[in-house]
Amino acid sequence: MNPVRSSRRLFLAASASGSTLAAAPAASRVLGANDRINVGMIGVGSKGRGHLRLLLRRSQDAGDVRIAAISDVYRKRREEALSQTGLGAREGHVDYRELLARPDIDAVWIATPDHWHATMALDAVEAGKDVYLEKPMTYTIDEARRLAAAVESTGRVLQVGSQHVSDRRFHMAREVIGKGWIGPVVWAQNTYCRNSLYGEWNYAIDPEGSPESIDWDRFLGTAPARPFSAERFFRWRKYWDYSGGIATDLFYHRLAPLMLMMGTEFPRRVSGHGGIYVHREREVPDTYATVIEFGSHFVSMSASMASSAGNSGMPPMVYGHEGAISFLPGAIEVRPEFQFASKFRHATGQDSLVIEVDRQNVSADHVGNFLDCMRSRDEPVFDAHFGYQVMTGIRLGVDSYRTGRMIAYDPHGQRVVPAPQPRPEYEGTGKNFDEPPRRPPRRPRANG
Repeated sequence: MNPVRSSRRLFLAASASGSTLAAAPAASRVLGANDRINVGMIGVGSKGRGHLRLLLRRSQDAGDVRIAAISDVYRKRREEALSQTGLGAREGHVDYRELLARPDIDAVWIATPDHWHATMALDAVEAGKDVYLEKPMTYTIDEARRLAAAVESTGRVLQVGSQHVSDRRFHMAREVIGKGWIGPVVWAQNTYCRNSLYGEWNYAIDPEGSPESIDWDRFLGTAPARPFSAERFFRWRKYWDYSGGIATDLFYHRLAPLMLMMGTEFPRRVSGHGGIYVHREREVPDTYATVIEFGSHFVSMSASMASSAGNSGMPPMVYGHEGAISFLPGAIEVRPEFQFASKFRHATGQDSLVIEVDRQNVSADHVGNFLDCMRSRDEPVFDAHFGYQVMTGIRLGVDSYRTGRMIAYDPHGQRVVPAPQPRPEYEGTGKNFDEPPRRPPRRPRANG
């Protein structure tokens, strides 16, 4: 690597970790009920462009929000976003910290690769900005812990951008569980499958993307130093340096609503499974499953990016000792176990229930909840502490998959702990668990 580029990359990495230049704190406005919220967009790739369109629609319909600045390391994306929003070149920034230093910015939208989430969000709250942070909350568990603490200490509002937490069906299901209609929760399941001829996350590589138009060092940040790669830049979700694959891209969406319904807490043990079965040109698995154990129940999630049949074969379900909850379009269905049918009928007056909820635009509602909380200073529906708990379960699954072992976690100390040794009745012949247990020697028969 060129020593000048290497030195510059090290400088950027150091600054990103807070050891050199940091975003200057900016005075935070106290927003009135009728004040328009000024937003800075950090990252306007495919996900960021979706948020851009949503906010532009809200700006036109409600007029209570305005996109005031854009930051992206890819010149083409930055300039396209500026044109789309009607902003001038002065409102475009390569270095996101310049955006954070602007006193006219009230909130930032962070939609960058996963490995940048924590650094940018930490810098943002310390600069006095509220944050809408795309899922996953962070890249590591320690980053999530530090970010949750920073949000609490600064009093900023942070909404994790998993819009399914705003789905009213899951809030209704939480009420049902709270009423005891399905008894103690035992386990839950969910999936998120896709299928692609060419492989998930093999996004188009823009021929204009080059070392001249992309600030590669800023893209890498604290990730391992590598020569410029358009493949890695445009298809970053396939690589461990920047992503956790299915777990962080899709299962974060699935785990959060289940935890919302069953109770938000840290996991106790987590295992990750799967492999690269079809689409070989990647580091992350194309098929993945995880089991996340909590204090009194567990969650099982399976997915494949090489088969979509699982979407119909493993729908979201919550199973209690006395009944179960399934999810329909615009409704939830609650059915008792036959042993508890009379108890259910006594409590509800029905043999089973289909509870309808208003159909909604969950993305718009999730954004609206964040903007409302910016004014009220209430906790949003997917706050930083909840995001930290979800991130812990998700990341432990990734680490389990990569190390090939189940990982135990101490919810009170909030740390990974050595896995307990197997109980003797499960030990078989010692370390070789593939062999059947040996039979004890037969007693000799008595003569005669």
